[in-house]
This record gives sequence, structure tokens and C-alpha cells, in this order.
Amino acid sequence: MAEQDDSVAVTTVPGFDGAPLAVHRLGAGTPLLLLHGLFSNADVNWLRYGTAARLAAAGFEVLMPDLRAHGLSAAPHDPAAYPPDVLVADLRATVAALGLQPGEYDLGGFSLGARTVIGGVAAGLRPRRLIVAGMGYEGLLGWNSRSQFFIDAIDRYGSIERDDPAYFVQGFLKSTGIDRAAARLLLVALAAKPADDLALISPPTLVLCGEDDRDNGAPEPLAAALPDARHVAIPGTHMSCVTRRELGEEMARFLAT
Repeated sequence: MAEQDDSVAVTTVPGFDGAPLAVHRLGAGTPLLLLHGLFSNADVNWLRYGTAARLAAAGFEVLMPDLRAHGLSAAPHDPAAYPPDVLVADLRATVAALGLQPGEYDLGGFSLGARTVIGGVAAGLRPRRLIVAGMGYEGLLGWNSRSQFFIDAIDRYGSIERDDPAYFVQGFLKSTGIDRAAARLLLVALAAKPADDLALISPPTLVLCGEDDRDNGAPEPLAAALPDARHVAIPGTHMSCVTRRELGEEMARFLAT
């Protein structure tokens, strides 16, 4: 096992258009690139609750970008900075900037990050193994209605009442301090994934989901639709499963096989 590095370093890489994207790094060993979820950031999804530390202890260099319009990364207000599939374009640029070679790194994502890594592999990325967390079949193929829900929450921010389904989204937007104008532009640029994309996902894949998480649909049919995938459930909902030690433990177990 590689010697563990307990310090988190933050560097930047250029996105598809040169916009600076922050990358948080922890550990040493096999590169593992992890993408966080919508309105979140690398700290909330991977660092704060110890997931990255568990993976670093298992012998991985954990590379955690903040997605465009999130965290410490660029959040431009120019619509031209958000072409269709912008996050996949950024992912491909990040892989190139980090010098990650086909078959020599692992790739994973949670929620929005999960749909992005699937898009990246369908577009030609070749990680050794793939982790798709917090995502179900309907969340990929029916993303357009899901996206409209979040756009509506941004548009009504500050006026959403407690009994409204979007109230929790409003609270999360406030807690992460995300640039809402940039996030809205990003959401407009994201489209549902075609079912044909799933047949292009050749790496061994872990579909990892909270047992009470159906925010993005059911994970079981997603695992069944992928060529080489298995589904594992851990305790928690969509939001709480990222706080669980089992998230990192199951990731490490899968990547070690």
C-alpha cells in the first residue's frame, strides 16, 4: 500500500474553455477521480465526512474537482460557458490536465457527478473501474423533469414555504452558498442521457445507493442496464448516505477487487 498523505492540497486545472476548476487532492497511490453532486462541492460530498480519507487510507490518490459553478471553481455568467454536456467536456479536460491514462485510474461520481461520469465514459473515457453513486435509471433517462424542478427552486429562492417540496432545496442552496445564476445556466445545459449510452459503459461498475434513496429513481434497473455492474445499498437517504462511513468502505472494497 502506498504511503498515505493526510494533507489536502488544492490546485486548479483548465476546463474545456480554460475556466479554472479547483481540484482537491488527498493521499497517494492509484488515482481516483470523484465528482460531487448538484449544488454541493468536494468538501461536502467527499472530505467532510471522511470518505476521501478512507479511500486515501486504502491506497488511492483521491482527486476531487469542484464542478463548474460549484465550490471553488469558476462560475461564469456567460451562457456561452455552458454548452450542451458542458460537465462532460470539463471532465475530459480534467482527465487530460491531470495526465490520467486509460486503464490506470478509477472514476466515480455522486448524483450529478454520477450522470457526468457515465457521460464521460460514453464519450470515450476509459477508467479502470467506475462508481455510480446516488443515481437511478430514471435519474439518467428522465433528467429533464428533474432539472426543471431545480431550476424552479432557484427561480423561487427566498419565497419557498416549508410545506413546499422545493423547501429543502432552498435550504441546501443557502447552506452551500452556490452562485444561483451560474447554477441555473448549468442546469439549462444538461439534458437527459439516451438509453443507448448505457450500453457503452464497459468498465466494471458499482451502482452504490442509499437504501432509502430514490431521489433519482431506482438503482437496481440501472445496474441491470449496464454491461458489467452490480448494485450495493448502504444506509441512508440521498442526503444522509454521503455522511456514512459505509460509502467510502464500499467504494474501497469494490476498487480493490
